[in-house]
Amino acid sequence: MNKFSRFCLVISAILCCSYFFIQTEKPIVSAKDFNSGSSSEIVMEKTSNRILYGSNIHEKKYMASTTKILTALVIIENCNLDEIVTVGAKTVGIEGSSIYLEAGEKLSVKDLLYGLMLRSGNDCAETLAVHCSGSIEKFACLMNETAAKIGATESNFVNPHGLHNDNHYTTAYDLALISCYAIRNATFKEIVSTQKTRIPFSTRNTERVLVNKNKMLKNFEGTTGIKTGFTKKAGRCLVSSCERNGMELVSVVLNCGPMFERSETILQNGFNEYEMCNIVGSENIIDFIPVENSNKQCAAYIKNDVFLPLNTEERNNVEIIYELPKTVKNTFSGENEIGFVKIYCRKNLIFTQKVYTIL
Repeated sequence: MNKFSRFCLVISAILCCSYFFIQTEKPIVSAKDFNSGSSSEIVMEKTSNRILYGSNIHEKKYMASTTKILTALVIIENCNLDEIVTVGAKTVGIEGSSIYLEAGEKLSVKDLLYGLMLRSGNDCAETLAVHCSGSIEKFACLMNETAAKIGATESNFVNPHGLHNDNHYTTAYDLALISCYAIRNATFKEIVSTQKTRIPFSTRNTERVLVNKNKMLKNFEGTTGIKTGFTKKAGRCLVSSCERNGMELVSVVLNCGPMFERSETILQNGFNEYEMCNIVGSENIIDFIPVENSNKQCAAYIKNDVFLPLNTEERNNVEIIYELPKTVKNTFSGENEIGFVKIYCRKNLIFTQKVYTIL
């Protein structure tokens, strides 16, 4: 990918939200984290995307069924969840994990999403992909477009389920970005936090009972999702989300034998060391900017409160810098972007949000 294309992808991601996070500090790996059993891992805060801990976070890895996080997100964003899908003959009998769909079955898109995320149904993945895009190949293109929109530009997706393909890969960083974005979606969160549900088995006039494979939901306080995965080449993979005291963290461990235990450890460390702090409030006027060639002034403001996860030391080393023009032209109407608020910690830029005015 050339520099211009990468720049365009970044700008596209920024335009999807009114604020964005910049990670400039290298995540610290303490001695206790070496030999963790995981070849790549990360902890990221959901709303700011701030990295609280990481190891080998940009190393390309196979991700097995954690692929389905993006699959579910793409379906939720592009399909009517109440629409009834007729299962085709080509998307049944897929190797690996399955809910044993039968050709001719009729299920809603949302029912298939439960089968996808609770039981990791590869048959659900292909059925949903074909329903959404008409083919696996076209759906993979949509997956890659969505990943790029989010800012996950180190990944490549060629299928909706994660069965091994040498060209199907991600990084812990990308997978965390995708998962933070996904868990902000209420429908996605509802599905991945469900421990047990029932969906129809229409060709047999009965129901399927789906029990979530993610043991974190039962064993780790505050867990809200997300997805397990395993293939021989990817190893054991787990993406988890957990919410405590107003802070929701996402962890990713790839190729990790004790994936549940390791996820608990790095998430617990995150909750022990960090808490969410309100840095700038959206209800406050930042400044009044003179309007050129008039006696008017317009108010500068941000649209969203800035909450960031900070540890004890960082709370005493936060600096807020506003980059605003001395004047604004009187040629615009309505709301306009006029600058940025930048948050520094220990002289490192950690967060940037747009500043607006209205005339």
